[in-house]
Amino acid sequence: MIRLLFITVLFLMHSSFSFSQSKEKLNSKFGGVQIGIITYSYRSMPQDLESLIQQIKESGINAVELMGDPVEHYLGRPKGAEEIKKWRSSISMDEFKKVKNKLEKEGIHIYAYKPNLLHKNSTDEEVEFAMRSAKALGATSVTTELMVNDPQHSERLGRIAAKYKMYVGYHNHLQGNDLAWNTVLDQSNYNSVNLDCGHYIAAGGNNTVQSLLAYIENNHKRISSIHMKDRKIKANGADNLKWGEGDTPIKEILLLLKNKKYNIPVTIELEYKIPEGSNAAKEVKICRDFAKKILQ
Repeated sequence: MIRLLFITVLFLMHSSFSFSQSKEKLNSKFGGVQIGIITYSYRSMPQDLESLIQQIKESGINAVELMGDPVEHYLGRPKGAEEIKKWRSSISMDEFKKVKNKLEKEGIHIYAYKPNLLHKNSTDEEVEFAMRSAKALGATSVTTELMVNDPQHSERLGRIAAKYKMYVGYHNHLQGNDLAWNTVLDQSNYNSVNLDCGHYIAAGGNNTVQSLLAYIENNHKRISSIHMKDRKIKANGADNLKWGEGDTPIKEILLLLKNKKYNIPVTIELEYKIPEGSNAAKEVKICRDFAKKILQ
């Protein structure tokens, strides 16, 4: 009887320990700086929502910029343009709130949403649907690509965004420089900067480490999120490399955000070649830990 009681106590202790381990709270906010991930980074792995949640957890990340397709597929988006149009006109935003709750139960917060609905050829109805679904997911911004030669489009997005109090973060590639966002920012208080620091550095020219840090400091109130990757400068080939091996001033950026207490999430965007024997989730965790070491 005593032996049975002893075994039972050991089992309960082990079960409690295992449960606490499995429910260990996700955390990727260090020194007041939120480190997140765009789920595009897991594109080499399964893209269904359940798999993405597991990959995010494996990376130790608690905040995300969520791509739109996995969400809509999870909610039963059909195939065919007319069927999709009918589906979007009828689906309740409560279904998107269920996705928000699903991720939050796992300790994951959605701070940005990137639906495939913010293009020049998207209808106003599609843009409105993007804003409403982002709001239901708990995001504070949607993201899209910066098109410097299409002011009518960014004016339209900013106007619709204001209706929903949803920021539109315009993401740069090599066209990003200190003047690139001026037009969109002037058009609407809800147009904002989704600053890709790696692309900015790789563009070269007047884009330098010093100008990048100055841009963040001078425009921090209009930056809704930062994309972080490590790229070489143009003169060095502009390659995407593992964090710490390129020319992007990752340490300086993170410490600037920490010391100035800027409330700007930093989004890991995995672009470098994944080493043999590894996978995207493992590499994202390496980036997370790189940032943690700097910020703590």
